Amino acid sequence: MSGTSNTPSPLRRARQLEMYRRAIRTLPGGANSNFRAWGEDTIYVDRGKGGRVWDIDGNEFVDLRMGYGPVILGHGDERVDDYVNGRMRQGVSFSLTSEDEVRALELVCELTGWVEMARMTVSGTEATMHLMRLARAFTGKDKIVKFEGQYHGLHDYALISVSPNNMADLGDADNPVGLAWGRGIPNAVANTIIPARFNNIERLRRLFEMQGHEIAAVIVEPVLGNAQGILPQEGFHKALRGAAEYFGITPDLASFAKAMGNGYPAAAFGGRRDIMSLLPDKVSHGGTYAGNRVAAAAVVKTLEIIRDTDALETVHRTGRRIQDGLREVVNEAGLPFHFTGHPSMFGIMFTEKVATEYRDWADTDHALYDAVAVGMQVRGAMPEPDSREPWFVCEAHAKDDSVDIAVSAFEESLKAALDARARGKLAGDRALGFGSAVGAADE
Repeated sequence: MSGTSNTPSPLRRARQLEMYRRAIRTLPGGANSNFRAWGEDTIYVDRGKGGRVWDIDGNEFVDLRMGYGPVILGHGDERVDDYVNGRMRQGVSFSLTSEDEVRALELVCELTGWVEMARMTVSGTEATMHLMRLARAFTGKDKIVKFEGQYHGLHDYALISVSPNNMADLGDADNPVGLAWGRGIPNAVANTIIPARFNNIERLRRLFEMQGHEIAAVIVEPVLGNAQGILPQEGFHKALRGAAEYFGITPDLASFAKAMGNGYPAAAFGGRRDIMSLLPDKVSHGGTYAGNRVAAAAVVKTLEIIRDTDALETVHRTGRRIQDGLREVVNEAGLPFHFTGHPSMFGIMFTEKVATEYRDWADTDHALYDAVAVGMQVRGAMPEPDSREPWFVCEAHAKDDSVDIAVSAFEESLKAALDARARGKLAGDRALGFGSAVGAADE
């Protein structure tokens, strides 16, 4: 590998440590999401622009998280923000319906080509919750099949078999158990969810043979994003009939979350007219902020950009450029690896086996990956420091040297992590942990 083995200067952390100690008194974990709470390593952001973010200590990063994916055009995109700013000056929340909402959902129907009716929500969590309710109402059945490792938001019905570290917790491979993610989920709720294994169509057929009379729907991420974007095997979605345009499949219902508004708090659910027509008379859905003018305007402008420009192809092309750079680095290091996912949302797994389901993640060298991801931060690029999370690419990454910085940061961090392992000091080899991996990779 080219590059340098020099230990980089440590990140400035003084203001963030001060903010963490302030925040921890008021916010559990010092953050408004469990996924952002990293102890004293919690990052407090100042601003973002394009494909970059700056924390409150002034450290600059190529952002490979992009808000967990929704910022598809880039932070502070003037096309979207200027349009939103103009619309919001006419008022934001009325508990009445605006033309912005109608136009936003017309665009969803137009761009999908199969959604016949839709409604807006504020978050993806709400969207999947309402989809499940609609499916139950339409079929008269109560149970939903959900694939292990897949993430569908944070309502009780979605928090089953999401992301355990120990695969034994998921139960026997031929008879998975419904593992609640955290306390407070009633057994009666958890028991309405039937766990299944992604990419295992034969097991799914047997499940329907045994319990099909109870099953209202199958909910699926077309790409298993919660394990670095594991793709469906050939024919899986056709047999399942659960993905949409990219895989050439038409589902009955689908949710669309925050990428539709470039990161503004906008989401939607929609599908067949006969199912959606259960609203408003027979199924409950509402929300004071559902379809608020800020979110609806963001959706209108973002979807118009996606429709009228080559933004998506730019994202895909940029992701492929990053992958080309990483491939050269890892091949030179002589490590077994596989890319997962789509170039816009991809992962790299250190393993000889191609992962096809969440359980395969346990067999990857995720201690090495986590150390590399953490080491990249001190070298100016920020993927999520968890080997289950993909890298996310936005249109703005193509406009500067973000690709080169990301690849160089990966290269140098990989070398540092391998050197630490050779000295027996890769902390992640002993126990996974964000803080411990930082010291190990850069000692």
